[in-house]
Amino acid sequence: MAEAKAILRFVRVAPRKAKPVIDMIRGQQVPMALAMLKHTPRHAARVVEKILKSAVANAEQKEMGDSESMVISKAFVDCGPTYKRFRARSMGRANAIQKRTSHITVVVAAPSLDGKRK
Repeated sequence: MAEAKAILRFVRVAPRKAKPVIDMIRGQQVPMALAMLKHTPRHAARVVEKILKSAVANAEQKEMGDSESMVISKAFVDCGPTYKRFRARSMGRANAIQKRTSHITVVVAAPSLDGKRK
């Protein structure tokens, strides 16, 4: 099964907010996944939609076929580095703020020609 992937690293979306979006599209066909992402009211959905379109473009560049028949075979989110910032509080104190980042990977695959799934 031919595969193509796209990786977006250091994206400013917390992994715990991106994982439900990724779980929603894993295993779906590409047109269905794009429709789901377009109507999902989450910031991570816009980011994942761009990555999915990039993976499809990579697959078309490899001449794996049209995007209508492609399936999202793998999709996962890894933690990236955390930016540490501080917010001023009363009486000269400061509270730490952690701005988390993610590495998002989407792999699309063309269905096998023999009709069997492995």
